[in-house]
Amino acid sequence: MTDGPTSPGEDTPSTPLLTIEGTRATIRLNRPRHLNRLQPEDLGALMALFDRVEADAALRVLVLTGTGRAFSAGFDLGAIGAAPGADTAAAASPAFEDVVDRLEDLALPTICRINGGVYGGSTDLALACDFRIGIDSGEMFMPAARLGLHYYPNGIKRYVSRLGIDNAKRLFLTAERIDAREMLRIGYLTAMVAADALDGEVDRVATILAGNAPEAMRGMKRAINEFARGALDDAAARRRHLDSMSGAEISEGMKSFAEKRQPRF
Repeated sequence: MTDGPTSPGEDTPSTPLLTIEGTRATIRLNRPRHLNRLQPEDLGALMALFDRVEADAALRVLVLTGTGRAFSAGFDLGAIGAAPGADTAAAASPAFEDVVDRLEDLALPTICRINGGVYGGSTDLALACDFRIGIDSGEMFMPAARLGLHYYPNGIKRYVSRLGIDNAKRLFLTAERIDAREMLRIGYLTAMVAADALDGEVDRVATILAGNAPEAMRGMKRAINEFARGALDDAAARRRHLDSMSGAEISEGMKSFAEKRQPRF
């Protein structure tokens, strides 16, 4: 099913679209004629969709993707360079950094379905997802140094914590364009597949995630992200661990294991 009004077609640009099918939500960037370049109004729309998805207890996994031949060309550079207060939509929208941070911290697991090129700020948007599955003809580049832009700190931190210092320096300081095989080698992609196998691999990973214990995954995802930032709340993580030892999820997990069946969380 598709939430909201009738979905625009690929030739009709719009703010991101939400589709819900069973336990899976899909958010699709939908400005294909401009390679899904994000506008200020898209940022507020994404925040609202993230809140909506996280509040729905029936949902177990979120897939983020784009319409057409690219995942996204990043944030509209014209909006970055606009004078403060010159554009009402831009002034009222959340900061791009805040949107990416919100995606990273979503309670449910996230998959970025990278259906083509990924450029600029959208490289960080994809990096904020837990899994990134891309096609073998894809490419990426981060043009901040070429544009004279000092990137926002949390984006740099994500690059360093996920890809390592040397790869972060290479991508930020050289603005070098790399192909999908190199994206896989440095760990930017979790998996690389042929275009006709993309949906099958996304489905496979999403099905696995949707079948696992949601509260256990939620807590472990939080701890992993905190570890990556060097800011683990050790007491909270230990409390979640102890609570899980006597919770409903471990009861069902152990019972299903003994009965040799899939758990029903």
